[in-house]
Amino acid sequence: MSDNDGKKTLGLRGGNRPGNVTQSFSHGRKKNVVVETKRKRVVVPKPGATKTGGGGGSKSGGDPNRRPAGISDAEMERRLKALQAAKAREAEDAAKREAEEKARAEERERRRQEAEAKEREQREAEERARKKAEEEERKKKEAADAAEAAKRAAAAPAPSTTASPQGRGAPTNKPAAQPTQRKADREREQRGGRGKGRDDGRRSGKLTLGQATGGENSRHRSMASMKRKQERARQKAMGGAVEREKVVRDVQLPEAIMVSELANRMAERVADVVKELMKMGMMVTQNQTIDADTAELIIEEFGHKVVRVSDADVEDVISDVEDDEGALQSRPPVITIMGHVDHGKTSLLDAIRDAKVVSGEAGGITQHIGAYQVKTDDGVTLSFLDTPGHAAFTSMRSRGAQVTDIVVLVVAADDSVMPQTIEAINHAKAAEVPMIVAINKIDKPAADPNKVRAELLQHEVIVEAMSGEVQDVEVSAHTGQGLDALLEAIALQAEILELKANPDRAAQGAVIEAQLDVGRGPVATVLVQKGTLRQGDIFVVGEQYGKVRALINDKGERVQEAGPSVPVEVLGLNGTPEAGDVLNVTETEAQAREIAEYRAQVAKDKRAAAGAATTLEQLMQKAKDDENMAELPILVKADVQGSAEAIVQAMEKIGNNEVRVRVLHSGVGAITETDVGLAEASGAPVMGFNVRANASARNTANQKGVEIRYYSVIYDLVDDVKAAASGLLSAEIRENFIGYANIKEVFKVTGVGKVAGCIVTEGVARRSAGVRLLRDNVVIHEGTLKTLKRFKDEVAEVQSGQECGMAFENYDDIRAGDVIEIFEREEVTRTLD
Repeated sequence: MSDNDGKKTLGLRGGNRPGNVTQSFSHGRKKNVVVETKRKRVVVPKPGATKTGGGGGSKSGGDPNRRPAGISDAEMERRLKALQAAKAREAEDAAKREAEEKARAEERERRRQEAEAKEREQREAEERARKKAEEEERKKKEAADAAEAAKRAAAAPAPSTTASPQGRGAPTNKPAAQPTQRKADREREQRGGRGKGRDDGRRSGKLTLGQATGGENSRHRSMASMKRKQERARQKAMGGAVEREKVVRDVQLPEAIMVSELANRMAERVADVVKELMKMGMMVTQNQTIDADTAELIIEEFGHKVVRVSDADVEDVISDVEDDEGALQSRPPVITIMGHVDHGKTSLLDAIRDAKVVSGEAGGITQHIGAYQVKTDDGVTLSFLDTPGHAAFTSMRSRGAQVTDIVVLVVAADDSVMPQTIEAINHAKAAEVPMIVAINKIDKPAADPNKVRAELLQHEVIVEAMSGEVQDVEVSAHTGQGLDALLEAIALQAEILELKANPDRAAQGAVIEAQLDVGRGPVATVLVQKGTLRQGDIFVVGEQYGKVRALINDKGERVQEAGPSVPVEVLGLNGTPEAGDVLNVTETEAQAREIAEYRAQVAKDKRAAAGAATTLEQLMQKAKDDENMAELPILVKADVQGSAEAIVQAMEKIGNNEVRVRVLHSGVGAITETDVGLAEASGAPVMGFNVRANASARNTANQKGVEIRYYSVIYDLVDDVKAAASGLLSAEIRENFIGYANIKEVFKVTGVGKVAGCIVTEGVARRSAGVRLLRDNVVIHEGTLKTLKRFKDEVAEVQSGQECGMAFENYDDIRAGDVIEIFEREEVTRTLD
């Protein structure tokens, strides 16, 4: 027994070795036997608990086939497999640890080799940089020595080379000593580089240019700058003048430019430019603007070249470029229908289109330019422009002739040549386009086509029937007679012209008409002349710009593109353009906006210049004219731009040197509350042409007493304005001479003054009439009679041959022999022609 537990140890095979069995007793009772092995501790049941008694053994000490009691074969096999798996995992972990240790050793070796290679490369780079610096320094010193020797040789033709080191021959010994000095410096640098600093450099990473040149934290010049410096030093050493090379630049100069911007364009210092301006007497700063002439002097002073540019250069992006012949393709002709009012232009086009356009025109006349495309039975496509025939639309007819290829002059056979017919002939001749005469209304009984041909001769229009070159066709829009012959004549003329255009380029066209549509915004009718206009294109037209949001043809259908000679409505403008403006497609919206702003500014300057007086005399004359001239202010709102422009032009023609019509504002679209406010402030009526006022504008006009008039025929508007302007004319005063009287004697009457005793020699003398006193046929007084007496009675009139007494109002200087002229004044109402 070893201690109080009562444990007893039985030694087997000696000592405490593996396989020893420890048997425990507790108070004389047997306990389980614990068998301790090296790897595992196995608990064996008490003796007698198993069929085979005896002490338990281990794998190493006993029978391996024996197992503890109560453990099945499967459990024993499982435990053995678990033991083998544990041993395998332990061996695997040991192999993995060994592999990791080997990899770490290899990585440490690789890093050491890389560090050594890097250090070696760094040393080599430092050596190369040092050698290069020494070589440059040597060349520099040699150049300096050579220059010094050249100078001394020039100063003394025969210098002494055996003089003392302090004399002129001393420099000859200096180059010989330089290599020795450089070698000593190099050895000293190598000795100094083997200390701690080399270890720091080895750990510093990649070699930089600053480290190689010895100035890691300082800023260094570029290689080109170093070469320029060396070249200047060499030239200085050789005794030549060191001058900086002047770079002459082409400086673009606008009409006005800031001083700082001018300096930047010249690549000069701003201070130098300001200094030059101050020398010229201009105390300016870098942020001030100078004119082009002053800037040109500065540019020439600095030796640069001036390239003048202007604001108009922004339009160079839309400059017209001639197309190659190979890119041109045939296009439909553009035919303009022109002629006098009510000669059947629109009815003739109706018959060709099989439409009823004329039924929608107010008063039976065309108020706008209509653009249509017609396809004939032969498959030929024709583009027609129907221009108004009224005299107020002269400018619109002019634009119609400018975009057209062929003019069809419509003349009524029963009305012959009229004033607007002559205008149409003149427009066609000015546009230099061929003309076809369509003699319309030949179905009427009073039709006389030969009379039309004869009258056209007076205007140098010789038709083929009169042995001329102008085609003439007799047609009837009512019956359809001659329409096929007219289309054949148009097709023949178009074939002769050989009309071609390039569809594969940026589009260019002319605005035929423009209007402000409710819901769609500004809408322009455009006739494409060149290229193809597509949806999404960015364009500029006159003072407006935009992006094509939609294209609508003459039938009201949306299309994706429009080629040459195709009329379309364009949506997507930022404002309403003027009829006749040119549409150009640009690459970017910025270009279009810039061009539109430039054009708007130019138009504003022109309007300001037209209404501005430049001299004192002009100011005084303008003030005098405005004081003596009566004005009729009006506001004009129309449905389309062409009508508004035509009305304004008609208003400008109304008036004379006493009265004029002033159009305060003209626009497109409905009459708004803003228009009413402007009319109230100016005391002007509002003239609406094919437009109406909205509800708020009507209420405001009723409250403020502003008159709004609506018109659908343009000459009704012109006649009403002319009648209103005539009311501003002062009445004309006419004098009717009714008699003469001779003064026979002059009497003085108490309380009355001087009274002339007269005899009426001609006509009659009336008390209410005006009189003039003539002395030697010179008028010396004009006034009224104070009294007219016959004997002692006051009378109203005195007949010829009778005597009477006359006294003048506020005038007594009358003499015998004077003649009294008696007249009456009459006011006559004037009208404008």
